[in-house]
Amino acid sequence: SFVVFCLFVVVQTTTSNKQQPAEHQFVLFRLTPMSEENPNELPGSTNAEKLAALCSRSFSAQAVWFLNATWDTIGEKEAENIWNYVLKANEIDLNKDGKLNELEAHRLLEAFDEAMTVREMRAYLRKHGAIGESVKEVQLTHWWVSKYQVDWEKVVNASQGDNQAEIAEASRLLEECQAAFEHCRQAAEAARVALEHAKRSESDAKAAEAEALAREDAAKQAEEAALAREAEATASAEQARRRDEAAAAAAEEARRDEEAASAAEEAALAREAEAKEAEAPFKA
Repeated sequence: SFVVFCLFVVVQTTTSNKQQPAEHQFVLFRLTPMSEENPNELPGSTNAEKLAALCSRSFSAQAVWFLNATWDTIGEKEAENIWNYVLKANEIDLNKDGKLNELEAHRLLEAFDEAMTVREMRAYLRKHGAIGESVKEVQLTHWWVSKYQVDWEKVVNASQGDNQAEIAEASRLLEECQAAFEHCRQAAEAARVALEHAKRSESDAKAAEAEALAREDAAKQAEEAALAREAEATASAEQARRRDEAAAAAAEEARRDEEAASAAEEAALAREAEAKEAEAPFKA
């Protein structure tokens, strides 16, 4: 049996001053297990060993196997969601070893608003004999088995098909799509960084403009204060000039009064002399 599902990648890029609409890319895959990583049968003498072998594979290889195993029941309608788990798991897996620790698993479940916790998932798997007590890593197959309540023993023993030509082509397309997705993710991150830089530059420019306006306002205020002081000094000088003119006028008037008094005194002395001269014959 062959699995067909659509990989839906959404990448949103931004420019320095506005956001652009999201760009959607669609890639159609017809997947069966890959020739080397996904043989038609899982190694192991027990179903538990087969499950461990499946969980040791990459997230995408687990998705391929799980979709093939459940295609007629849930795989076809849940293919896009399952692939979204693969993309998110690859993003969260910091060590790039195809395994999620408990913290990374919590981040994965939070990203999809899942109600089930990692502890509840393990309890379900232990209840059905899929894992023991010592399992620490979280694998996508574990999550899908518990989320969709499927028989894990049927999953590990499910037929996977044998068309190797289509397997190789599907693997190649998958790798190309993963590379394209990573390129888009990096482009989106670069655009985000550029936007942050532009915002900081704009903020710095606004701050510089505000500082320049403040300096200009301070200069205007200083100029106005200087003009006020100059006007005050001019008024004071004008008042002093008027006082000097008034003093000079008063001095001139006093001089004229003094000259008039002197002239009057001389006239009086002259009249007195004339009177004495006219009186002299009579005294003799």
